[in-house]
Amino acid sequence: MSITGSVVTKFPRNSIRNITAPFLLATLLAGCGTTTPLDTFSLTAPQQTQSASASRKSLQLLVPAPSALKALDSENIVVNTAPGAIEYLRGAQWGDRLPNLVQSRLVQAYENTGVFGGVGRPGDGLAINYQILTDLRVFSIQAYGAQRAAVVEIAVKLMNDKNGEVRATRVFRSAVPVSGTTNSGYVKALDAAFERTASDIVSWTISSL
Repeated sequence: MSITGSVVTKFPRNSIRNITAPFLLATLLAGCGTTTPLDTFSLTAPQQTQSASASRKSLQLLVPAPSALKALDSENIVVNTAPGAIEYLRGAQWGDRLPNLVQSRLVQAYENTGVFGGVGRPGDGLAINYQILTDLRVFSIQAYGAQRAAVVEIAVKLMNDKNGEVRATRVFRSAVPVSGTTNSGYVKALDAAFERTASDIVSWTISSL
């Protein structure tokens, strides 16, 4: 299945490492004359309310930026048109590198619950009890098969900051059908999949600690 006029920069399976310097130079030069602004998108942090019994005010959490493969560690929005085939959504970008954006929204999601004594990033100066270690495994539009869908998969570890012990680990995955063929339609589905995944991560963290 193809997405007409909406994706560029196709990398077939196992070919990313074979891109040559001349190709990269040509790509950079081809973009020099482009002045059309890109559609820029963000992600939504879930709003969650928790009962008083869920309070963990004695705990402070550190949320480092997620680890991610190179294809996801950028501002590009990934589209898979076949298993192992990576393309990027034409004329669109995230408002920051995807790991930074996910980190920011996860911090907000934890803060929105009001459950923890503090939540922050490295350098915020908190007295950390647990680190939320995450790995972005999938964050893309899967445009093949019976139905196009936005898929988000994030692996999470809860690590005791005092002794390095992993308290719990789990992989979270959400898929949301794509409606329409516009950039905003694709990103709306990705945002919904991320919001669902982030909500599950936060709820699981509370129950695990």
